[in-house]
Amino acid sequence: METSNKQAVLFRDLGNMEYQHAWDLQEKLLKENVEVKTLIRNRNMALEAIGNGQLVIDNEEVTPSTTNYLLFVEHPPVYTLGKSGDMSNVLISEEERAAQGISFYNTNRGGDITFHGKDQLVGYPILDLDKFYTDLGRYLRSLEEVIILTMAEYGLKGERSPGETGVWLDASIPGKERKICAMGIRCSRWITMHGFAFNINTDLNYFNYIIPCGIQNKQVTSLERELGRKLDMDEVKERVKKNFEKVFAVELTGA
Repeated sequence: METSNKQAVLFRDLGNMEYQHAWDLQEKLLKENVEVKTLIRNRNMALEAIGNGQLVIDNEEVTPSTTNYLLFVEHPPVYTLGKSGDMSNVLISEEERAAQGISFYNTNRGGDITFHGKDQLVGYPILDLDKFYTDLGRYLRSLEEVIILTMAEYGLKGERSPGETGVWLDASIPGKERKICAMGIRCSRWITMHGFAFNINTDLNYFNYIIPCGIQNKQVTSLERELGRKLDMDEVKERVKKNFEKVFAVELTGA
C-alpha cells in the first residue's frame, strides 16, 4: 500500500459559527503549536548542553511536532477590523449595526475592515511555516493562488493587485476593479492564523456600509454575481480544498 510523503494538514469544516468562537478556536490551536515549538526548542537546547543527539524516554525517541490545520467556516453577519485598520472606514453606526444584527470585532489580524456572512467561504489555515517556508509574502501569494486556481475552474481570471493583498478581477482596469477574496493573517513563531474570505453567494449589500479593506472607489464582487447563478457551496469548498493541496503540496486529512 502506497503512503503519501506529503505533509498532512488536518481539515475541519466548522459549519456556521459565531466569529468569536472561531477566533477562540484559532487562538487555542495556535497556542498549542507554539507550546510544541517551545518544547522542541528547550529539548534541543538540553541536547546541545549534554552533547547528545537524541532524547530517549522509556527507550523511545521523543519527536514532538506541530499540527497543521485548515478550517472552513461561515459566520453570521460580522464586520472585523484589522489591527492597523481605520474606524473611519466603517460607515454604519453601532446602533444601526445592532438593529441589523451585525456583530463587530477589533481583531489581531493584518488588514483593514471587511465583512463575513452567509454563503461566504472563510478559510483559516493554522500552519507552521517552519515546515514550509518562513516568508509571509510568499505565504500570502500562495493563498491567493489557491483562489485564483479555483476561479479559473469557473472560467474567471483571478488577479493580484500590486500592494493590495487578495484576489481581484480586472485589477488593472480603472473603474472595473472588483475584489472577490479578502485576506488578512496573523503569525506568531511562524504559526499562522486568520486567512481568507471568498465571496461565493454572499449578500454584497453588507459591503455598502464599509470601505472594504480601506480601499476607496473599488467594487466588491462574488462568484454568484460574476457567473449570474448561485453556486453549490460544497462544490466550491471541494475545489478550494483540492487547490490548497496542490499549491501547498499537502494532503488534507480528517473530517
